[in-house]
This record gives sequence, structure tokens and C-alpha cells, in this order.
Amino acid sequence: MDSKTDFNNEEYVQLDEETLFIVSQTFKALSDPTRIRILHLLSQKECSVNEITEALSLLQSTVSHQLRFLKNLRLVKFRRSGTTLFYSMDDGHVIDLLKQAIHHASHD
Repeated sequence: MDSKTDFNNEEYVQLDEETLFIVSQTFKALSDPTRIRILHLLSQKECSVNEITEALSLLQSTVSHQLRFLKNLRLVKFRRSGTTLFYSMDDGHVIDLLKQAIHHASHD
């Protein structure tokens, strides 16, 4: 956050361009049903690409593509065990957003 403006005698802090970009990309990540499904699964347990593919009935190429997108936003991280990559959540804040959105969608 960078510049401040006097807005009706109250201070208003504007968002800088980098913050705006990261926030918009985070919401973009959460706007895709496949990414939501992957994040929801990873919020519950660490998984390999194959485990994600099987659990969500998706193609391996689809899962890999979406994980790359999520990794670039630092929403997921991975660890290597031999030749297998295991993915897990990298940011609890985003999972909190996702859980709140799921809660909002599932109650009357």
C-alpha cells in the first residue's frame, strides 16, 4: 500500500499496483472450478499429482497445468520424494478465503 488521500477528513490508503495484481490473480485462481477442487483437496492433505488426478477424476496434464498456475502464485508448494512430487497448501490465508466462500455457498 502506498499513497494516502484525505477522503472526507478520513485517511484513505490506496493499493499499489503490485498488491492489486496479486489480489486479482488470487481471485482469478479462486474463480476456476478445477483449481477450487484442487485447493480444497490440498487443504485436507498433501497429495501427489497422481493422487489428485485419481481423487478428482482429472487428466494428469490438467492437474499439472493447474498446479503450475497455483505454484506460481505461491498458493501451493511441493516437495520431492524420489521422482514423485507431493503438493500441499502454501498459504493459509487463501484457504481461509476458500473455506469462507464454501461456507457462504453451502448455508441458507
